[in-house]
Amino acid sequence: MGDDVSEADEVGHGMPADLEEALEEADAEAAEETDEGRYDAPPLPPLLILAVVGLLAGFVTIACIWLSEQGCDRVRDTPNCGAMGFPLLILTVVVTIVLAALALTKLAMPHPRLVAFLGVMFMLLIVLAFLTDHLSSTWSLLVLPVLSAVTFLVAHLIAGRLERADA
Repeated sequence: MGDDVSEADEVGHGMPADLEEALEEADAEAAEETDEGRYDAPPLPPLLILAVVGLLAGFVTIACIWLSEQGCDRVRDTPNCGAMGFPLLILTVVVTIVLAALALTKLAMPHPRLVAFLGVMFMLLIVLAFLTDHLSSTWSLLVLPVLSAVTFLVAHLIAGRLERADA
């Protein structure tokens, strides 16, 4: 008769007898689903990750600029884009920020969007302030990615300081 009461209580409440096991299984399944996009690899030093993603962001920027120039050259018969230059620059910045943020997110870096945004913007400010006239030279193929790697490291430092100041 005691079994009938416990069964009635379980049915009455709609709870399975092994509720704890069911919750643990659900948590394990949820953890597996969230970890699907992550790769199992040995951890890399965060500064190395930032430097590599910064280098790649610099190369993405160079590729976008080159593609813009090639497109303008085909359409206007000159690499000068004229009125389309500013929208192409904005597109280049957005593409670089999104790709860098995705890479930093996949590599489980803290503040991936903020670091990507600050890193690309710092690089853009330095290029626009000091290197605009020299972008067509071949040495800029090396300077821009290295500059981008440095700005990503600085952006990570600033994001860490902002987090500590916020706490």
